[in-house]
Amino acid sequence: MTGPTKQGVGNFLAKQGILIAFVIFMIGFALANQRFIAMDNIFGVVRSSAILGVMALGVTFVVIGGNLDLSVGSMMSFSTIVVLDLHDKVGPALAIPMMFALTLLLGAFIGFLVGYLKLNSLIVTLGMLSAIHGLTLTWSGGKNMDIADKSGTWFSFFGQDRIMGIPVPILIFALLAVILSMVLSKTPFGRKVYAVGGNGQAATFSGIPRARIVFMTYLVSAFCVATAGLLQASRSLGSQNTVGQGMELEVLAAVILGGASLLGGSGTVFKTVIGVLILGFIQNGLLLVGLDFYVQYMVTWAIIILAVWLDVAAKRGRLWSPIA
Repeated sequence: MTGPTKQGVGNFLAKQGILIAFVIFMIGFALANQRFIAMDNIFGVVRSSAILGVMALGVTFVVIGGNLDLSVGSMMSFSTIVVLDLHDKVGPALAIPMMFALTLLLGAFIGFLVGYLKLNSLIVTLGMLSAIHGLTLTWSGGKNMDIADKSGTWFSFFGQDRIMGIPVPILIFALLAVILSMVLSKTPFGRKVYAVGGNGQAATFSGIPRARIVFMTYLVSAFCVATAGLLQASRSLGSQNTVGQGMELEVLAAVILGGASLLGGSGTVFKTVIGVLILGFIQNGLLLVGLDFYVQYMVTWAIIILAVWLDVAAKRGRLWSPIA
């Protein structure tokens, strides 16, 4: 294989390798178990991926803006516990907006630390992961939350009902994806997010308020986390106070799988949706072929490593380091 041809193949694999791997996985799972391609299984995977997907939509804004958010798992636990607790105290009509307000307040605090104080997003959100978990345990008194009258509330609509045969969580995920995709690709705010993530210093010199844009990306992420918490609470009408624990890694894996660069400045909402579905179908396929659920964690780790490798490879135009 000649040099230019080899480089072209390497460049193609760097950009599209994860999709090729996904197709191979899909074919392999379909051959191993025909139930994998059944419509009820496909709908089930998309529905179960909706909560993770909604969170990933918001984190996409943060990552494109050049930052990270590792607090989304703990924040989702907080949102779920708060809305369940408030449901029986003030009713669902007030519990939902109150939960959104409190979650947005947490997002605003993180956005202030990262955007205006210019603290490292990895350190800030890693610290907030523990802080929010502690806040959740304090709110719940260390106990799980359940709605008292599960059969007499309309709150289950968001997580359990269907509209024209389509589960409501899928519709909410799709609607939010469309709206946020338009915000990111069609509005001045979206273009500023790309500019800040691509080169924050140049964006500042161009008159773009970098601190405000970063602050807003964390508000978008918090809004999506609150929506995910609503779906989770409505789906089960009860929850453990650690329901979101560990989801931050899956969310980040989905975003990176979708092509968003850890260095910022690139990515799309549509590709994040694809990344979410890749994770969902691979995990579902592993279960259908008889592997234990904990194998998913190892596979998720491997996918993250592969996605980061391909991301770096796409930036330098080759799979291997030029000095290797």
